[in-house]
Amino acid sequence: MAGPLNVLFLCTGNAARSIMAEAILNHKAKGIFRAYSAGSRPSGTVRPEALGQLELAKISTEGLRSKSWDQFAAPDAPVMDFVFTVCDDAANEPCPYWPGHPMTAHWGVPDPAAAKGSAGEIERAFHDAFCILDRRIGLFLSLPFSTLGQMAMQKEIERIGEAPPLKGSGATPTGHTQPPA
Repeated sequence: MAGPLNVLFLCTGNAARSIMAEAILNHKAKGIFRAYSAGSRPSGTVRPEALGQLELAKISTEGLRSKSWDQFAAPDAPVMDFVFTVCDDAANEPCPYWPGHPMTAHWGVPDPAAAKGSAGEIERAFHDAFCILDRRIGLFLSLPFSTLGQMAMQKEIERIGEAPPLKGSGATPTGHTQPPA
């Protein structure tokens, strides 16, 4: 595996899930992967709750911004090795042509920005999204990239997106457990 490999996380608004995934992968796999994120209809802002989850996990938020996926389809854009959609809306939209024919998979995560309720319930939705992304990225990083063929790799990245979230684990973004509420 020649590195770093480029990974693009896509969502509609590029305000929470794809931003968190970009930051998590860049934090966990610096030098091996280079992660980016974008949206089909970017909101133009990053949700403060998403930034809060990253800061809680001691992951840098420097340089994170909401941007259009069009910039990654441009001729001078980095060539992607992997493209993952993290929301159902983006997965169902016609995507731009990605130079380099990257491997793609859908890693759907419930939208924390759509959460309703108290401040605590909304924070929990962002925490849950962070934990799902963190787990899937951990599974992705554990793949034996040097020994998997292209078809096997495609199956594995699709399987990661089908992995059920860890329900009721109580895991915090830092990997510590907290007592149930």
